[in-house]
Amino acid sequence: MALTSGAFEVRVSKSGILVSVRTSTTRPKHEEPTRTAPRHERFTLKTFERYLSVWVLACIAGGIVLGKAIPGVFDALGALQVARVNIPIGLLIWVMIIPMLMKVDFKALHEVRRHARGIGVTLFVNWLVKPFSMALLAWVFVRHLFAPWLPAGQLDGYVAGLILLAAAPCTAMVFVWSRLSNGDPLFTLSQVALNDTIMVFTFAPLVGLLLGISSITVPWDTLVASVVLYIVIPVVIAQAVRGALLRRGPAALERAIDAVSPWSIAALLATLVLLFAFQGESILREPLVIALLAVPILLQVFFNAALAYLLNRAVGEAHSIACPSALIGASNFFELAVAAAISLFGIDSGAALATVVGVLIEVPVMLLVVRVVNATRGWYEAA
Repeated sequence: MALTSGAFEVRVSKSGILVSVRTSTTRPKHEEPTRTAPRHERFTLKTFERYLSVWVLACIAGGIVLGKAIPGVFDALGALQVARVNIPIGLLIWVMIIPMLMKVDFKALHEVRRHARGIGVTLFVNWLVKPFSMALLAWVFVRHLFAPWLPAGQLDGYVAGLILLAAAPCTAMVFVWSRLSNGDPLFTLSQVALNDTIMVFTFAPLVGLLLGISSITVPWDTLVASVVLYIVIPVVIAQAVRGALLRRGPAALERAIDAVSPWSIAALLATLVLLFAFQGESILREPLVIALLAVPILLQVFFNAALAYLLNRAVGEAHSIACPSALIGASNFFELAVAAAISLFGIDSGAALATVVGVLIEVPVMLLVVRVVNATRGWYEAA
């Protein structure tokens, strides 16, 4: 489907992915330029995406059962490591991340100037508020309020996992959330491209800083290697594939993205089965861990979404800009967080478990945020 806005044409796939942006060089006679955001046809989540939390819960149960039934198989898989990187997990994470990054158009970076205030709010919330507020919430809840009910030996890992989750802004699913809230597709595309560019350079220093503040030691060589393995190389591969497909036309890219998107979900679910096969014993001993870790994640989602939404209203941005700005501030690039947690702390670590809790609650929580921003549109525009 093609959406037009002024001198721009934005191609959107059936699954809600922004495929391409084209700047028109001519305008038909008598056509007045407009800066209003395009209106979208009614869009709904696919059944699988809508019930992602159900599949995650099924993988948790399946992983625990399989880990108890055939522990030798999972011990062998866990031993397949090179330079602290588990080979099966590493391959699954590449399959998980690369299709997501194929959806990002870095050529849209020059469009950030068109909504400088909205982009400014997004960057402020994503990079100056979100990671630090999560570190604070992790300190309050994990180290203090919930500490008596959590395994003492895993507290550092839980804090680290929450920090990793907040340090990676959402890449792909924000396109879907934006469409559900009638967000401006050009703004959504440009802010995702800008955030991903920043993430290449700031993810490692930001995580290192926050872990250091939290008194958690992390090997810098492993952290930098994680950035190269799970951000830089996948971005290069994804953009090379994207470019090759676009040379055959936007329709070829759309078909390819629709074809490989299930691979990403399948790889995520397979990773969760492996992770919980190793985590099974600790989960069975401490069944409240997942619920307790969800509390700071939920608070950070609602806080950052509300902050971005209100700041956009305060600076006078349109509702179609405020929605994707708030949604990208609330959601996380959980695929990267899971990958980094496993590389830095191991598949059986508290850090890996904490990032998976983010996966578990992502869809229902973001659907709630979408519903709120849609329901408050009249209030927002009354300003």
